[in-house]
Amino acid sequence: MKTLRYLLASFIFAIGVAGPMMVVASPAPVSAVAECDGRLIGVPPWYRGLTKLEGESCTIVNPTEAGGLGAFITKLALNIIEIGVVIAGYVAIGFILYGGFIFLTNGFNPSMVEKGRMTILNAVIGLAIALGAVGILNLIFGLLE
Repeated sequence: MKTLRYLLASFIFAIGVAGPMMVVASPAPVSAVAECDGRLIGVPPWYRGLTKLEGESCTIVNPTEAGGLGAFITKLALNIIEIGVVIAGYVAIGFILYGGFIFLTNGFNPSMVEKGRMTILNAVIGLAIALGAVGILNLIFGLLE
């Protein structure tokens, strides 16, 4: 019964306090380019870096305007890879939450506690790799522009 109370209190804290704090703390796009290349929950659009602002609408440039077919395909491939890596990061966060749930709810079973601990450890390693990959991709993308 005590574990259920702690679990319920954690859930209420996450929904009532931590969630609204993250919404307030997240930055909003400011420039006109951000309107064309805005992100949805951190996931970039597949056309990031391949748009131009015409009046109030954004259009995707043709390969010659993007610096050639090779540059166009490179930017497109980098965007698709980054989408996959960001989604992998969200999956890692899901596994951290899953491992924490297993760790907290099976306090009397040592094998399940170890399973939860290992799940959290592996997910944190995966999250670190995903964050590093996003950083490297953004660096490469910045060098191409």
